[in-house]
Amino acid sequence: QVQLVESGGGLVQAGGSLRLSCAASGSIVGIGYMGWYRQAPGKQRELVATITSGGSTNYADSVKGRFTISRDNAKNTVYLQMNSLKPEDTAVYSCNAEAITRPALRRQAYWGQGTQVTVSS
Repeated sequence: QVQLVESGGGLVQAGGSLRLSCAASGSIVGIGYMGWYRQAPGKQRELVATITSGGSTNYADSVKGRFTISRDNAKNTVYLQMNSLKPEDTAVYSCNAEAITRPALRRQAYWGQGTQVTVSS
């Protein structure tokens, strides 16, 4: 069993900043891919940012230059620093990770429950 718990969401005015955190717990040997996704009402879930175990990052075009993804492998935690927020960033932000677990060293994807980010004009 692996649990991902997001935190840091809230209400912020346009131009403001938030930092999201996602902490993984369980019988984890290691974590490979970690990423942030978001979903607004009436829209499909979309990828926001990803980071590999080696630290390589990728961002959606809509957030490049504004968002930064990072990870702390010792804490099994991934972060999303969001600056210059826009109303169109409003969504539920969810964490995704592929964790390697004991005892079979199986690699499997897990999802958190999400945290709400609301950006007002």
